[in-house]
Amino acid sequence: MSERAIGDPAALHAAPPALWWHALDDGRIQCDLCPRECRLQDGQQGLCFVRERRGDAMVLATYGRSSGFCVDPIEKKPLNHFYPGSSVLSFGTAGCNLACKFCQNWDISKSRDTDRLGQQASPVAIAQACAQLGAKSVAYTYNDPVIFAEYAMDVADACHAAGVQSVAVTAGYVHDAPRRAFFAKMDAANVDLKGFTEAFYRDLCAGSLQPVLDTLAHIHHETRCWLEITTLLIPGANDSDAEITALSRWVARELGPDVPLHFTAFHPDFKLTDRPATPLATVQRARRIARDEGLHYVYTGNVHDAEGGTTHCPRCNEALIVRDWHQVTRYRLHGGNLCPRCDFPVAGRFEALAAGQPLPVFGRQRIPVSFSSPERP
Repeated sequence: MSERAIGDPAALHAAPPALWWHALDDGRIQCDLCPRECRLQDGQQGLCFVRERRGDAMVLATYGRSSGFCVDPIEKKPLNHFYPGSSVLSFGTAGCNLACKFCQNWDISKSRDTDRLGQQASPVAIAQACAQLGAKSVAYTYNDPVIFAEYAMDVADACHAAGVQSVAVTAGYVHDAPRRAFFAKMDAANVDLKGFTEAFYRDLCAGSLQPVLDTLAHIHHETRCWLEITTLLIPGANDSDAEITALSRWVARELGPDVPLHFTAFHPDFKLTDRPATPLATVQRARRIARDEGLHYVYTGNVHDAEGGTTHCPRCNEALIVRDWHQVTRYRLHGGNLCPRCDFPVAGRFEALAAGQPLPVFGRQRIPVSFSSPERP
């Protein structure tokens, strides 16, 4: 996107040009954002709903429009090693470039109704809102931010200018060129690794596994973006010992033991209501498997499990950060990121606290935010 778009109210009332597309010999244009490579006639939208052909170009039809804003604890993203206890201003748009039958946010991600996008905000207004609300970061979430990458990247630029961090919550289903541009502007990302077989991605997500693995490797090895991974465990679909072991071994081998991995519990929703909710024992079993494969930081989510929410020292097993659901209840790092018992450095991004200074903790509350105008929160 051009610099003109940042903070320009006019950009909110017209669909700005989209990046990453090319014209085809047959008169269609091809979107090059993700592996779907949607080929569009004039007036058609991609599967994601937000990238649309108008005339001889592609536009981002929902630039500057959101399904809602809310201040959350960063642990809800989930990110456990990115400024624990801090608050994050979260927002999304509509649409998605995958078609997961088990989507837990399907009313937003599968919506093709622009009436849902009732909030408007420029990138500068979002940065100002973070400052006013005391939010350390902004999160692009609820639906996948790669489909509104141009808007998210402009927001990231405005937020960085105001000293605010940017967080992407994404499935990582994106081509290489937009992947490089997008994650270069992100400070942290939680990537949904939805399963670990091509069959799972094909049958339940209408996608493929390899582009997601490529995204994970790119973020970890080629950017400064902090990475955490989430896998939603679905009974009978991706929760076998063999698949969890294979996934954990890949993370340990290709990314290393310090990338946090979250196993979360599924509840029946959208088109997958014939499966039971994931038992607590399943996510606890997955955590044990991943730790046995050498991963240092493995967590459970969508369940009440104090042990599965605690950050332990990889060397001496001291409980360093204790969480109750999304609230930090105990924080014992010193010197920025060191275990107080053995001085082992914990991987992540942490506040540098003075000796004896308590960690400022936002808590588990959720605060909806409205923008009175596109330029003013």
